[in-house]
Amino acid sequence: MPKGLQSKGIARRNRMLHAAIRLFLQNGYEKTTTSSIAKEAGMAPSSFFAAFASKEALLLILVKLMFAGQFESAEQIQGQSDDDPVMLYAVETSLQMYITELSEPLRDLYVTGYSLPSTSEYIYSSTAKRLPQIFGKYMPDAQEKDFYEMDIGSSGMMRAYMARPCDFYFTVEDKISRFLENSLTLYCVPVEKQHQVIRKVLEMDLGPAAEKIITGMAQKADEGIDLIGDE
Repeated sequence: MPKGLQSKGIARRNRMLHAAIRLFLQNGYEKTTTSSIAKEAGMAPSSFFAAFASKEALLLILVKLMFAGQFESAEQIQGQSDDDPVMLYAVETSLQMYITELSEPLRDLYVTGYSLPSTSEYIYSSTAKRLPQIFGKYMPDAQEKDFYEMDIGSSGMMRAYMARPCDFYFTVEDKISRFLENSLTLYCVPVEKQHQVIRKVLEMDLGPAAEKIITGMAQKADEGIDLIGDE
């Protein structure tokens, strides 16, 4: 493909993705159509499919951005206290819980990400690669395949907790505690260690960090996105 056309195509994809981010944050995934994304980007409805094969293909790019931002933020927060990989896992998953409580469109976006075939597979596969480093000491005989299969289970729990809005009787702190109890048990983390990690996470003020991740996601779309060609 000629260089000029290639650059034009990348610019179009970035415009579409940025428009999608704005609409997803306002309306959620399900209520945002491909034609509305194209219109928001200032293009004809048919232009969407010149940039992406489907709305799900666009969401996959966005999920990669969201998870990159979550891990980066978790590493920064966790690095301020200790280098415990279990704490890194707890902080990153807790950030997701906080993000889905920011708005209903964000809840819809994350729940959808954990539900659709390509996006959920990306979550399983990318997370499974990290899990041996996090929980390998508690499960010395486990292989990457084992962690992949267990991550399907822990991701299912994550999706279920995300989908259930918090209220007076079930706060975000309750949600995080329950999820971490279940997931850390799944990965054979000793109960005493679980209590220590959960206590530390609940002492953190993760709300501002969650908001910063969402703000940064839109900024990256403006700047041009390295992941844009990686579907």
